[in-house]
Amino acid sequence: MQVGLKIPKTIEPHLLSGAILAFLTILYAPLLLHWYDGWLHKNIGIVHEYFSHGLIGLPFAAYIAWLNRKLWHRLPDNTHPLGAALLIVGAIFYLSGLNDWVNLSFPLVLAGLCLWLKGIAGFKLQFFPLLLVLLASPTSVPYLIEPYALPLQSFIAGVAGFILSQFGINVTVEEINLYVGGQIVEVAPHCAGLKMLFTSLYVALMLLFWTGELRSRTKSILFLISAALISVTANIIRNTLLTYFHGTNNHQAFEWLHESWGGDLYSACMLGILVVLINLMEKYFPSDDESELHKEIDS
Repeated sequence: MQVGLKIPKTIEPHLLSGAILAFLTILYAPLLLHWYDGWLHKNIGIVHEYFSHGLIGLPFAAYIAWLNRKLWHRLPDNTHPLGAALLIVGAIFYLSGLNDWVNLSFPLVLAGLCLWLKGIAGFKLQFFPLLLVLLASPTSVPYLIEPYALPLQSFIAGVAGFILSQFGINVTVEEINLYVGGQIVEVAPHCAGLKMLFTSLYVALMLLFWTGELRSRTKSILFLISAALISVTANIIRNTLLTYFHGTNNHQAFEWLHESWGGDLYSACMLGILVVLINLMEKYFPSDDESELHKEIDS
């Protein structure tokens, strides 16, 4: 009789976790497959592609949550009322059928579950993976930012024109347009490097967490600023090459760098520079301070 009573108590937490995981899978597996299909095949709106960093960000978030599983189970069950509120809002968003709201319901429901099951301590433990999920959830935020990207577009066009002129190429710059060899190249909002910038900052956050450098506010800010500068510089070089290819009627090279896998290769090389940079920071600027985040987790 005693054994019979102990078995349900032993398997109850696993049953609850399994039930929650099964429920989330039923709700969000189709949505995540839709995201990944759009990111991989680029067969969905350009705004959706701004969040393609989720290709690596979402698995990384799941990996962090998995690493935290033992600490999660050690936390006492503690229901926070904000968790119920987030779950309700997440359910409303999901049932609304609106793209942005359905997408945002995913991080809302996850955050709500953390608060509902383990309270503030559980939310703090899983804060970083939740942040990665939120920043990878497609919304219309890029559309809201694009109208303010005109100064960046003009800056990119001006610098690209200056670089080309240094190589003896006859180029004319008019606001966001470059004229070379009778051909016009427009630095459109989608070409202003916002996608590359978002990806660079997202990957920079992942690298800071992975290397433990997130513990240093100064080094984190410095690395994020460096990532932004590298992204803008890389985009200026890319637009310069695109203008040159288009102006010299090298359409094959233009299409390769603009729409084909050349653009992906270029972005991968730029992200590789971030890996090199953070390794240099670790080597030449070591930090002896303990991470406050890791202190909380280890305690």
